[in-house]
Amino acid sequence: MGQEIDLLVNYPRTKRNVEDRGATKTEADRAIARQFGREFFDGDRRTGYGGFDYHPRFWQPVIPTLRDHFGLSAASSVLDVGCAKGFMLHDLAQTIPGITIRGIDVSQYAIDNALDDVKPWVQVADARALPFEDRSFDVVIAINTVHNLERDDLARALREIMRVSRGQAFVTVDAYRDDAERLRMEAWNLTAKTVMHVDDWTAFFAAVGYTGDYYWFIP
Repeated sequence: MGQEIDLLVNYPRTKRNVEDRGATKTEADRAIARQFGREFFDGDRRTGYGGFDYHPRFWQPVIPTLRDHFGLSAASSVLDVGCAKGFMLHDLAQTIPGITIRGIDVSQYAIDNALDDVKPWVQVADARALPFEDRSFDVVIAINTVHNLERDDLARALREIMRVSRGQAFVTVDAYRDDAERLRMEAWNLTAKTVMHVDDWTAFFAAVGYTGDYYWFIP
């Protein structure tokens, strides 16, 4: 299996009021968020981001970490599973000119509103059945995406990631290490259908054949 490594170490962190979010989010809000439409990306803060816009300060500091870890160059190819509006792919192409980028997202709204320069390279698709041939990409990345599936579907998505990659992958998933973090996650979570202890995640990865790298999202 791959390694536990925080490749988002340089992604800017904002202070999260987890308790306030837990008090205001309802199951109805979560149901709306899980449609991954306009309300999730650009609607009210209760049902998602409250406005999902491009800012270079988020992904530009991360791309050098990904480049160095995976040895990315103009000759490389990268697939972003759950690419949303393509912000990471945009910064990846800007930082490494010539690199081959592709992205998929379950959200028609996100793809329709992707940045203009990445629109030719992104499409609506399902992580459980990636529309690419075996070993199509040097690296496959899925940031806070696959945990939005139930366990059986999540297993399929992880196998698909490995199928279309040439062995290198990176996923981040909602997780916790103790009861305090579990309670915070329960309050924070809006879309994830599978949340586990970090030890259970690593066992799950091994059981389903995911051999890429991984890290945790813990609010």
